[in-house]
Amino acid sequence: MNKRIEPHTFHIPVMGIGFSIDTPIRVAQYGITSTISLIDDGLIEKMRKFYCNKFNITFEPIPINTDDYRAKRITAYLNLVNIIVKQKFEELKNAVETKTKELQKYFEMLPDSCWLKEKFEDIKNKFNTTELKNWLNVNLIAGSIDVNIMTKIDKDNYNGDIKLPIEFNDAHAAFRGFANSNLSSSMVLSAGMNPHLYNYIEKFDDFYPDENGKFKKKITLKVSDYRSALIQGKYLAKKGIWVSEYRVESGLNCGGHVYVSQGSLMGPVLEEFKQNREELVKSIYEILISALKLKNKIIPNKPPDIKISVQGGVGTHNEHEFLLNYYNVDSVGWATPFLLVPEVTNVDEETIMLLQSAKEDDLYLSNISPYGILFNNLRNNTKDLEQQKLVAQGIPGSPCIKRYGAFNSYFGKQMCTGSRKYQNKKIEELQSQNLDKKTYEIEYNKIVEKVCICVGLGTAVLKKNNLPFIDEGKGVSVCPGPDMAYFSKVLSLQEMVSHIYGKTNVIERTDRPHFFVKELHLNIKYFKNKLQENSYSFSKKETQRLKMLKQCLLDGISYYNDLYSNNVVDSTQITQLSLAELINCKNKINEIIL
Repeated sequence: MNKRIEPHTFHIPVMGIGFSIDTPIRVAQYGITSTISLIDDGLIEKMRKFYCNKFNITFEPIPINTDDYRAKRITAYLNLVNIIVKQKFEELKNAVETKTKELQKYFEMLPDSCWLKEKFEDIKNKFNTTELKNWLNVNLIAGSIDVNIMTKIDKDNYNGDIKLPIEFNDAHAAFRGFANSNLSSSMVLSAGMNPHLYNYIEKFDDFYPDENGKFKKKITLKVSDYRSALIQGKYLAKKGIWVSEYRVESGLNCGGHVYVSQGSLMGPVLEEFKQNREELVKSIYEILISALKLKNKIIPNKPPDIKISVQGGVGTHNEHEFLLNYYNVDSVGWATPFLLVPEVTNVDEETIMLLQSAKEDDLYLSNISPYGILFNNLRNNTKDLEQQKLVAQGIPGSPCIKRYGAFNSYFGKQMCTGSRKYQNKKIEELQSQNLDKKTYEIEYNKIVEKVCICVGLGTAVLKKNNLPFIDEGKGVSVCPGPDMAYFSKVLSLQEMVSHIYGKTNVIERTDRPHFFVKELHLNIKYFKNKLQENSYSFSKKETQRLKMLKQCLLDGISYYNDLYSNNVVDSTQITQLSLAELINCKNKINEIIL
C-alpha cells in the first residue's frame, strides 16, 4: 500500500453545480479535500460577491461585457477561495495559543491510523506552546481546493453573430480560469474525452512536472474502467501531460449524470487497476518522457506519483476500509451523504426534508437532463414540480437564461432541449405528424420532461445564502445517488466523518445491501429496462451489445462470489447475505433470453 501523506482517506467529490461550490471554504482547513464545479460563472460571480462581503474584501465585479469574462470570473473566485482557506487554516494553527476548539476538531476528525494524529498525541504534552506552534506550521496539512469540468459541456460562444475561437468555448474558458488562478491543486476532468480540450492543456506551464515529478497544478481523470484510463492517460502523455489521479466512479451507483458502461462492475474494474497499476505507470511514463524531450521541457528523475481513487455508492466504514486495504486505493469519495450535512453543502431546507425521507423508489434514473444523459433524480423535487406546473399551463420549457446546455442544432441555431423555444418547435413538429393519441402523448412527454438543470442545480445556493434571484425561478433540482435511501437525518461534519471512520454509525436501517451488490441490482434493472425499450426491434449491433452486457454481469457475479467466499469483505452476516443475493442475481440474469 502507498504511504498516505494526506491526513484523510476520503474526499468530497463535486456535487451538482452549486451544492459544493464553496465546500473548500467550509472543510479545507480540517485537511479535507473537496471539489468545486466550474460550470456556472454567473453563480460563481454571485458567490464571489457574497464571500467578499462576508470577509470584508473589496469586490470588483466582472460584467459579461468584459473581454474573456468567464475565465476571469472563475480565476477571481478561485483566488478568493484560496485566500479565505489560507486565512482560516492559519487561524486554526494559531488555535494552540487562542485555545479555541478548531484545532481540537481538526485532530478529532482524523482517522486513528493517521501518522499526523499519532505524532500529535505523542508531542502535545511534551512541547511548550512555541514548539507546538512551530510543529503545527510545519506538519499540518490543509485539504486541496480541487475543481471539476464536464469536458463535453463545451458549447461554442459568439460575439453577436461572430463565432469566437475555440478557446472561448465553455469548458476551454473554465479550464483557463483554473489555469490562471494561484491555486496549486487538481483539475478533475469528467464526462468523457474531449480531444480539443485535452490538446488545450499543453498551453499551460503549471501542468508540466519539475525535476522531482511535482506539479503546480494536476490533472485528475474520472473514468469508468481501466481501458478508458489507459487510452486517455496515453493521449495526454503524448502532449507531455501527466495524469496524477485516476478516479474510478461507479456507472450507476453514483449521483448526478450516469455514464453506463457495458456491465462493468466496480469490483472487477478495481481489480484490473490493482493488477496493472505498475504497468499503467511504466507505459505512460515512457510516452511522457518522449513528449517532454520534444518540447524541451524538464524531464523528472522518476515517474511522478499516480493515485487511484474510487467513488460511487460507498456508505459504511467497512466498505471504505475494504477499498483502501484490498484494492490499495488512495482515497474514497463520499458525496451523496454530505447533502445532509449543512456545514458542508448548500441545500435548502425543503430539499433536505425530501432527502431525509427518500426511499429507494424516490431515487430513480430519469431522462430530465437536456444533455441527453441519464440523470439520477429525486422524486417530487421542487424544480420538477415547477416544470410540471408549466406543462399543465401549456407553457412547457424554460427561458434558457444560462445556455450551458445549448448545443442541440436540430433546428439550425444551437438550443437547449430544455428551453421553451426548442420544446415549442418540437411540439409544433409533432403536431404536424398526425399521430394517434397514445403515440402522440408518449412523444410529447419525451419533449416536455427535459428540465433546466443548469438553473435547478444552482438554485439551492441562492436560497440557503439569501442571494438575489433574477430570472432563475426558485425550483431546486437535486441529483443524489441511490444510497441516499439509507441516510435519513441531518448530520454535523464531525458526525459524518465519524461515520466514515467507524467511530459511529448513522445508518438506522438494517436492510442496506453491500454497495457491490447494490450496484449489481442497479445494472440488472438497467439491463431489463433496455430490453423493454427494444422489445419489438433488435438490431444485430444492439443484440450483440446486450449479450456482452449480460456476460459481463455474469463474470462480475463470479468474481464477487470468489471475493465474498475467500475474503473478509464485510461482517460475516453481510457476507452471507451478499452471497445469497449473488445467487439470486445470477438466476435473474440467466432467466433473460436474448
